[in-house]
Amino acid sequence: MAASRLPHSIRARVTLTALMIFALVLGTGAVATSLGVRAKLKTDITNSVAEAARKAALSTDKQHVPGGVILPANYVSRIQVVANDGRVLATSPALKGKPAISRAHPVGGDLRVDLMSCMAFSQKDKTCFLTVGLWHSKSSYGDVMVYAQAAAPPLLNGYALEISLAALFTVLLGLLGWGTWRIVGRTLEPVQQISAEMAEITASDLSRRMSVPDTGDEVAQLARTVNGTLGRLEWAMENQRRFASDASHELRTPLAGLRTKLELALADPDMEDATQAMRSALGDAERLQAVMDDLLLLARLDAGVQNAPQPVHLSELVVAEAGRPCKHEVVLDLDPGVVVAGNRLQLCRLLTNLLTNADRHTTSTVWVDVKREGDEAVLEVRDNGLGIPPAERERVFQRFTRLDSARSRDAGGSGLGLPIARDIASAHHGKLYAADSTNGCGARLILRLPLATAAISL
Repeated sequence: MAASRLPHSIRARVTLTALMIFALVLGTGAVATSLGVRAKLKTDITNSVAEAARKAALSTDKQHVPGGVILPANYVSRIQVVANDGRVLATSPALKGKPAISRAHPVGGDLRVDLMSCMAFSQKDKTCFLTVGLWHSKSSYGDVMVYAQAAAPPLLNGYALEISLAALFTVLLGLLGWGTWRIVGRTLEPVQQISAEMAEITASDLSRRMSVPDTGDEVAQLARTVNGTLGRLEWAMENQRRFASDASHELRTPLAGLRTKLELALADPDMEDATQAMRSALGDAERLQAVMDDLLLLARLDAGVQNAPQPVHLSELVVAEAGRPCKHEVVLDLDPGVVVAGNRLQLCRLLTNLLTNADRHTTSTVWVDVKREGDEAVLEVRDNGLGIPPAERERVFQRFTRLDSARSRDAGGSGLGLPIARDIASAHHGKLYAADSTNGCGARLILRLPLATAAISL
């Protein structure tokens, strides 16, 4: 409940926090200043009054004060010499005819007594005095008390000092609150602008970007981060839309063929080649299943679903996959003992996709090399077909992408083989890319994976 009563805006919370902190600091300073000023003034005035009393006492040592009049000293105009019975023996002109200032005497062996007394001359006129009394036993009058008295300044009279400090305290807090509010507001203006611009962005238009202030501070870094996030989101949304469109196209073609064949079979139950029609329909169904399997695998890779890595002997994996039936000759050049850590089934799928792609586009031979380079395992798959133009070497790894001529739909494939292979390589912290051919023709695909560490028991 207490948290719900706090202001929600950062501007208000920062201002309130600053006010609370400085109120504590200024309040402590005001109290210390009040106590210090009062103590300093009282000490200085008391010392002056005590000096005046001492001089008045010395003036009574040898003989009576002429006429009983004591001249003021050190700007202290109220002085009296009082006998033990309370009679005023000598006085300054300001107290002539007045009774004794005080009957207080030192106790405990002290020779001095300090007093603070106030008197009201009227309802509005109240004056406080600082009084110092000295016990003097060597005067010509015998044992006497010499009293000196001075009016307390206005700062010690009442609460004038505290009221002044409170007024200054309030003004400073007001200025601080106003300044903090303005400064925080100006600091948060870019954030409010980013918020307003973000509110205008919709899923249908992710091309907009935030204005980056030229302050070089955290707000500018926030704007750059938001722009980077928007860029990645725009790319993901565009990739999703393109993927959905391509997937729909890929699924529509075999579905349309399958439906046509089934409709023809139903329209003519006595057709001569029913077996061939069913085989053709089965082929379309198998193509649909292959596309769906590829889409499911891509979804798992995009979601980051991975099993615990296991040691995989890359050369042995190549021997096993290259032994499957192929249309062309497969030539192997394998270094033994090249071990990587990963998912064996996914690595089999990666290798199968590379071999199938090379077998589909080569004219005579497919070459597969496995070797070590530093702390990486390198697998190369080469063919002697038409090759991949340099400008298209990244595009072939986009989903549902097929190149012209030999890499058209007539050459087979759904356009997901190489994208799946690259995603598997990325999931295993590796790289898959197309490079220049070593003999000037054909495609050359290179896979680089980190070697298994010694921590994995082979």
